[in-house]
Amino acid sequence: MKIVVAMDSFKGSLTSLEAGNAVREGILASCPSAEVTVIPLADGGEGTVDAIAPYIHGIKKTITVTGPLGTPVDADYIFEPDSKTAYIEMAKASGLTLVKTEERDPYLATTFGTGELIKDAIGNGAEKLVICIGGSATNDGGAGMLQALGAKLTDKDGNDIRTGCAGLKDLAAADLSGLTGKGLDITIASDVTNPLCGPDGASHVYGPQKGAAYEEAEEMDGWLKHFAEISGFDPYEKGTGAAGGMSFALKNFLGANIRSGADIVTEITGAEPLIKECDIVITGEGRMDSQTVNGKAPFKILQLGQKHGRRVIGITGILGGGYEECLEAGFERIVPLITPTMDTTKAIQSVIETTRTLFENYLTEVPT
Repeated sequence: MKIVVAMDSFKGSLTSLEAGNAVREGILASCPSAEVTVIPLADGGEGTVDAIAPYIHGIKKTITVTGPLGTPVDADYIFEPDSKTAYIEMAKASGLTLVKTEERDPYLATTFGTGELIKDAIGNGAEKLVICIGGSATNDGGAGMLQALGAKLTDKDGNDIRTGCAGLKDLAAADLSGLTGKGLDITIASDVTNPLCGPDGASHVYGPQKGAAYEEAEEMDGWLKHFAEISGFDPYEKGTGAAGGMSFALKNFLGANIRSGADIVTEITGAEPLIKECDIVITGEGRMDSQTVNGKAPFKILQLGQKHGRRVIGITGILGGGYEECLEAGFERIVPLITPTMDTTKAIQSVIETTRTLFENYLTEVPT
């Protein structure tokens, strides 16, 4: 029996490969003869570059950049010399995990550090950029990134506006004549389709997890709309609200194309040929709910499994609201962990035990 395991990370406890290897161990504990292949899974958010790094013939570059709240952080990216492609993960420079919960502040958080990563990659010869933009602490519409790349965003007196979303309220003019990166082949890896502004926009949908109350989200939404209007772009365009509007800046100012992060990862890892030749597919993430079927990474794996007529099983930390939609979409079953936990060691053991129990029962129920 051939089984492909493609688990997304369990945020806060397990990386994609840690979760996948734990599933593999659980399968082999109940079915030692199984041929299990583990591939990483991600959707453009935190951990994406690390997940695909083994499949890229690249060099890791580490530099010190400006963190989301201005404190220096060490961040890395992968540069592949043969294709002159840099793979950059926004979360490494401007990520939510870099900020303590009590210090989250989307008014002040900046994407400047991500811009510094991009600038360094271009300086090292990158002609193509794949920028993974999930997991950000920011809501500045990518303004900080643009400033790091040489854009002049100024107030009515001609002074540079401060970084962070709050700086946008003073924005009077944008001079892009010195902007680095225009004309490069840039791909945004994202599975978020929200617009920059409006009730489904970056501020209202993702602002609260970054520390914003409703009134603050409403205020920031107005500042982002002001930014878009001064720049001459549509604040309600689909997909431009990802990562606090980072996709808005990359697409409109640098000409980037938006692609599904999960699609990019499955292409790089060669997931489809493996799924085509297997008997069962196992996928999952920390929480499976109604949002899973809205283009998240496990749903992409489900689609590949369905394309080739394979049974697809989900393993998750917890079942969230509307998880039944996953079953309706085609998951054969979804199994939550026996012991949900954020502790890495305990989480690994729970995945192993959950998978072992699943397969001990499953193999007696379903002919292989």
